[in-house]
Amino acid sequence: MNERLLHRLDSPQATAILASLYGPGELESARYRYKFLIQGIRDVVSQEHPKQAWEKTAIRCFTAPGRTELGGNHTDHNHGKILAAAIQLDAVACVLPRTDKQVLFRSTGYPDVQIDLSDLSPRAAEQGTTQALLRGVAGELATQGLAVGGFTANADSMVFAGSGLSSSAAMEVLFGTIFDHLYGEGTRSALELAKIGQKAENIYFGKPSGLMDQIACAYGGAVLIDFEDEQNPHVKPIHLDMESFGLCLCVIHTQGNHTDLTSAYATIPQEMKAVARIFGKSVLRELDVQTLLAHTEAIRKRVGDRGFLRALHFFHENQRVEAMQKALESATTLLGTARSAALMQYLRLVNESGDSSWKLLQNLYDPENPQDQGLPLALALTRAFFETPGRTKLHHWACRVHGGGFAGTIQAYIPFEDLDSYKTLMESVFGPRACTALKIRPLGATEVVF
Repeated sequence: MNERLLHRLDSPQATAILASLYGPGELESARYRYKFLIQGIRDVVSQEHPKQAWEKTAIRCFTAPGRTELGGNHTDHNHGKILAAAIQLDAVACVLPRTDKQVLFRSTGYPDVQIDLSDLSPRAAEQGTTQALLRGVAGELATQGLAVGGFTANADSMVFAGSGLSSSAAMEVLFGTIFDHLYGEGTRSALELAKIGQKAENIYFGKPSGLMDQIACAYGGAVLIDFEDEQNPHVKPIHLDMESFGLCLCVIHTQGNHTDLTSAYATIPQEMKAVARIFGKSVLRELDVQTLLAHTEAIRKRVGDRGFLRALHFFHENQRVEAMQKALESATTLLGTARSAALMQYLRLVNESGDSSWKLLQNLYDPENPQDQGLPLALALTRAFFETPGRTKLHHWACRVHGGGFAGTIQAYIPFEDLDSYKTLMESVFGPRACTALKIRPLGATEVVF
């Protein structure tokens, strides 16, 4: 049975699936990766159950992508709008179900994780670990009535921790997809799996994250997420194919230190919500920019200048997300000069988002460590690169901070003819493999059936 699975990975059907997930250029490396994981689970099984036949139980394969934020920097926690997309960098697990309550999760480059699902209560000692995410996802599913059981998995993740591409959210929705397909017939929606992952991260893992990361990982493709109703956000698929425009979407990891930035992140929603409370509201989505501007002096006295500027960022960024969506839709449906104009509008809005995060939101470096400004440096170098006399497609590019900010990554749209030179520049400053090319993948968290 499992030997046949290995052979099916060479079939035309498997070729089409892998090309869709990872792109034609990564087809052979993706095929090798799945074969390696399938073959490796034989060793896991033989170590645990020496008498169990390799072919006794069918191996099942699951994948969950990382995500990239395209617009809506720090708007979700005030019930704003986000534009995000799933990417080809993913977590993959080849899985065998078990008859007991044990989970053995082996992942390339990490120590084995083993937990007993007989006890699904949160454990303080597990906060910040894979064990917490596994137990948390299983615990939330159990509260919904699912009789979760164990499994043995051999896994690999290309969504590296600290990359700003939501490695934890990818693992959460991967675990949810595995449990749901093994023990719940795979009936849960992408939004349900996203909510389960968020609760695991909030309650078990100990990180007060929003829902944007999990939604983007679970849904796949590009999506507009409207958090006006935070418990039931509206998710709209958006067609996005930057390659058809001759552009490569990249992230540049500036190697900044994320340690002790929790308080810096926390000040953003705190200050925005403090502005809202001045008017008897809980979040900025319940206000409008005219009210903000009409009460500038009062807001400055109550929350300070930075709080006012961050609130102003929210209103402009929230409107910008909708404008980005419309520009993308026009660029997809129009032809000729109208299509080009719509693309240029989208790229202009991306740059505006980057400027707003830099000047108003002020999340490009830690104010407690002003000597470390990798994100502003990466943005400045990107702009200088395209302002060089004679550079092709002078205005056919864009860049912005990516994700939470303060350290980590920027995002850039680079013409393919300039990509090698740009990558050389960025990696000469931030180190080898600092620049990663992204591909929007159409599928979110799913079981892969070859």
